[in-house]
Amino acid sequence: MSWIGGNPDPTSPERKPRTPGVPAPATAPTQTGQAVPGGLVQRALATLDPGYFAWVMASGIVSVGTDLAGEPLLSRVVLGVTIVAFVLLVPAYTARMLWFRSYVRQSLGDPTTAMAYFTVVAGTDVLAIRLAMAGHPLVALGLGAAGALVWVVLTYGLPWSIVAGAHRPVLGELNGTWLVWVVATQSLSIVAAVVTPHAPASWLTADLPVVAVCLWGVGVMLYLVFIVIIFLRLLLIEVTPAEMGPAYWIAMGATAISVRAAAGIISLHGPHAATLVTALRPFLIGLSVVLWAFGTWWIPLLILFGIWRYVVRGYSRAYEPRLWNVVFPLGMYAVASDTLGRAAGLGFMVSVARVWVWVGVAAWAVVLALMLAALERALVGQQIGTADHHA
Repeated sequence: MSWIGGNPDPTSPERKPRTPGVPAPATAPTQTGQAVPGGLVQRALATLDPGYFAWVMASGIVSVGTDLAGEPLLSRVVLGVTIVAFVLLVPAYTARMLWFRSYVRQSLGDPTTAMAYFTVVAGTDVLAIRLAMAGHPLVALGLGAAGALVWVVLTYGLPWSIVAGAHRPVLGELNGTWLVWVVATQSLSIVAAVVTPHAPASWLTADLPVVAVCLWGVGVMLYLVFIVIIFLRLLLIEVTPAEMGPAYWIAMGATAISVRAAAGIISLHGPHAATLVTALRPFLIGLSVVLWAFGTWWIPLLILFGIWRYVVRGYSRAYEPRLWNVVFPLGMYAVASDTLGRAAGLGFMVSVARVWVWVGVAAWAVVLALMLAALERALVGQQIGTADHHA
């Protein structure tokens, strides 16, 4: 939850800056006059980061990557963490919606981070993809259907709420988080392609390839729109170290998952998919190589942004939930390189993937360790506070 070594949801009513790693006081006032709940669990739920499903996304894609790299034991271990994260976060998000609706409404009404809720879709779909690889296509289909339902609600609900609420986001409010919309869309495309050969009905076998292609096209167009806006923001508006956060890594992750989605479409076989794939294959491969190259170009720039944030400007290195937004692109870059390389016969991409998958594993292990250490500090702090209260 967001109290584990990080600030609360910045879109919640409680927006007062705090030292990273220090939970909010039990009676901290909010902009709406509401106090942050005093109990540890209640505080965790109230201030839960809308984008915490990036933990599921990151763990799931690292599990996929290690499986493709021929490391089944490591892949199953990371899959176990992915399932644990999913099982913890689904009831946590549900409880927040039921018991802390004011926080949820506030976060959904703020364009700066409302798009982070798309991590629910992407995380669910990445887990579905990994479970399909493990031989559970029907479970993957069910998770994909659930993700699609949430995607529809968010895709049309969030823009509508911005228009209906007369809250037009200015350029300074648009950041890398908006690209999670692209990631969620492409994750649905991948699920549609993955479950096509195992679809329980003939009409699904016929229609899912079309769904995969259409969603891929929507995802690519969304990326082209948002990446222009984000570049304008970076070049025209002063960005602070707090704003230059891990979410900008999604700029690379969105290209990588678009490449992976295209590779899944190219790999489809059978009478129902043959015509569509044959017609689109040159276009899919060509645009995917362009996207892969653009994503590769992003990596050094994002590293430089990180050096500026943490070294030059001295921003806190404490754990924050958005660090999972760095892990996911690193893992997805390896998976995208491997799958497109094999589908299109581009051996150099497969070679890149063999090395890069370990970059994703290392990043995942570091962020997981930071999260567990922050959790331990929070629990110890709670015990000390309870003891002082009784004393």
